[in-house]
Amino acid sequence: MNAKPRLSVYLIAFNEADKIEAALRSVCWADEIVVADSNSTDATVEIARRYTQRVIQVPFEGFGRLRNDVIDQLSGDWIFSLDADERCTEAAAAEIRRVIEDPAAVDAYLVPRRNFFFGRWIRHSGWYPDYRQPQLFRRGKLRYTADAVHETYVLDGKLGRLQEPIAQVPFRDLAQVLHKMQRYSTLGVERLEHRGRRPSMAAALAHGVAAFFRHYVLRAGFLDGWAGFLIALSNFEGTFYRYAKFHERQAALNKEPPLPDSLKR
Repeated sequence: MNAKPRLSVYLIAFNEADKIEAALRSVCWADEIVVADSNSTDATVEIARRYTQRVIQVPFEGFGRLRNDVIDQLSGDWIFSLDADERCTEAAAAEIRRVIEDPAAVDAYLVPRRNFFFGRWIRHSGWYPDYRQPQLFRRGKLRYTADAVHETYVLDGKLGRLQEPIAQVPFRDLAQVLHKMQRYSTLGVERLEHRGRRPSMAAALAHGVAAFFRHYVLRAGFLDGWAGFLIALSNFEGTFYRYAKFHERQAALNKEPPLPDSLKR
């Protein structure tokens, strides 16, 4: 009789003390849990060790490289990637167990997510079903690219979709929205450089406006009330500042200015 496939769950974390416990509690049923911490300065590691002894330190050199480094240390037949702000519901856990035990299962699965933001469950704004990279996959079948942010993947096999959503609580408050926008807009500059884009402030504004319109109008964010407006606005800001920082770097606008004899003119 064949043994049941083993499932490894991994989480990547940096200063996630306010979120990681709920995430870990939601996957206690897994065969292996590994937390990859990047030198957190809060209680993230202490909390993680309440749920697993497999807490490893991996320096952050981009999300793609970080995820690949963690995958190499997992032992399960299947791998489930869960972020610290995500929670696996009982229904999603049951579906995952059914899938990995199914001989007809494909090699990787996208997992729908439903976000809770600004006091409500989001149904529009491009945030549902809100798939990211495949979160459930057979070990050895998927690798990530080395992008610093919004990493992509290479899949050796077929891709499917689960039906049961997991929950995501992406931000504790608006301060976290602004913090993430700043961090991701800075990391995204490198990706723009690799794509050979031509920087300008006009491009920054155009891409920012397009991002707002896409989330608020095309993806019906207006139906999510003020939460939908804030989602669209944060996408405007993140996109605008990514391109503006790209322009700033390319034009060397952050250099110390030459000091004129007088500043009165």
